[in-house]
Amino acid sequence: MPLPSAPRHKNKTLTTFLATAFGSIGLHRFYLHGGRDRFGWLHILAIPLSLALMAARPDAPKLFTGLPFVLSALIACLEALVLGLTPDDKWDARYNAGSSKRSESHWILALILVLTVGLGAMGVIALLARSFDLLFTGGAFG
Repeated sequence: MPLPSAPRHKNKTLTTFLATAFGSIGLHRFYLHGGRDRFGWLHILAIPLSLALMAARPDAPKLFTGLPFVLSALIACLEALVLGLTPDDKWDARYNAGSSKRSESHWILALILVLTVGLGAMGVIALLARSFDLLFTGGAFG
């Protein structure tokens, strides 16, 4: 009978990067929780839902038909910030309970978090600007 292996150590910096770069497809959720994570599948479901809306309503503004994917990306930015700003002790208690290795955050995590804040802020500003343009002028500015 094979011995049970120790749980794999979950890297906080890698998780934060995955949430920032590939969070809109839920890659960070699958890294942390495995293939049965419902929220990870919701991130993936946003892509075909947006494509179906675009196919069903080709005349509608792309912002509205692509909104599920846009929201998924913005939620992933928020998740990246929450995961990256979790203290190492809490991170290890939650995700590395059976691991003998301890997490130790470095400067690269801070850099990823700064870039995430910038990307998230640009995304929110762009979403608000385009939404107000569509709602108040009917899309007169693009």
